Amino acid sequence: MSILNKIKKAKLVGRGGACFPAAVKWSAVAKAMADKRYSGKKCYVVCNSAEGEPGVKKDGYILEHFPEKVVDGIKIAIDFLGAEKGYIYINKDYYNKYSKKLISLIGSAPIELFIKPIDSGYIGGEESSILNAIEGHRLGGASKRVEPRLRPPFPTSNGLWGCPTLVNNVETFYNVSLVASNEYENKRFYTISGDCLHDGVYSFPDSWTIQKILKDTKNYPNFPFFAQIGGDASGEVLASSQLKSHVSGAGSITVYSIIKHKPTDLIKKWLTFFINESCGQCVPCREGVYRLVEITRSADPDWRLFSDLLDNLSETAFCGLGCAVPVPLKSYVNNVLAKMPAGSKKIICERFK
Repeated sequence: MSILNKIKKAKLVGRGGACFPAAVKWSAVAKAMADKRYSGKKCYVVCNSAEGEPGVKKDGYILEHFPEKVVDGIKIAIDFLGAEKGYIYINKDYYNKYSKKLISLIGSAPIELFIKPIDSGYIGGEESSILNAIEGHRLGGASKRVEPRLRPPFPTSNGLWGCPTLVNNVETFYNVSLVASNEYENKRFYTISGDCLHDGVYSFPDSWTIQKILKDTKNYPNFPFFAQIGGDASGEVLASSQLKSHVSGAGSITVYSIIKHKPTDLIKKWLTFFINESCGQCVPCREGVYRLVEITRSADPDWRLFSDLLDNLSETAFCGLGCAVPVPLKSYVNNVLAKMPAGSKKIICERFK
């Protein structure tokens, strides 16, 4: 059975956060390579190990404990697509920790480590931003902003230097290696952190619920709490009564004590992240998040306007960063604050409609 059919049978999805079917993406790159319009074009493979979402540590864990599987998965992709070269796009911290081992495992294979630009921020881990970063460097230092590209066209057909390019996450390539060797068991990695005793990275079946994972790891609190799923910035916030669902996004679970965390402090924390990490390319994100921050600093916050601005962001932002801003904020209000209307919580909930 071909590796593509194995990936299809395993129902493997990307683990960078979007959970896009891996076989569909691989097929799209292969189809582009077979298209006469791309005759003579090269093909590239990129492993994304930027891991810039706060609260997500699984890729670093995999690079530390299973680097051989990651490199093997990249090699499999290169062979399947007949790619010219592969890149491991890696943040500086991970490069300092794991580069020697990775270089040793790569050997003579056409795979290069590429350090994520330090000043590129969170958006430097978005797949089309990665392409800009690599292209800008390879142009001999020519200026090329590390920012998202307008899509379509997609990287699968117009990626590095306009060539078909496969971009997958560290965990995805790790899973590809397991699929190829018939070791894949439909598990995924979960980062658990926050107000819990046994934080860390765990591997459990993809079918396990948030509640089961927290209980199995002895991290289920005995105090009033809520959880943020998929990342400490862009993840959805769920009440303790909503944890019979599965983990989404990048596979993180962050526990928050209701007593410990003030609503306005959390809202400001999330907004601070988004305003600091916005690349400033599009007006909705650049100006919208700035206005949201202004409202939270007001003596009498207009929460109705705040909610309207969030709706605008989700509908008009250029990339995933701007679209993600409403996720933690609205889910926190609707799933947590609305269920305990008291004091400032009541004011926010009444006007946040």
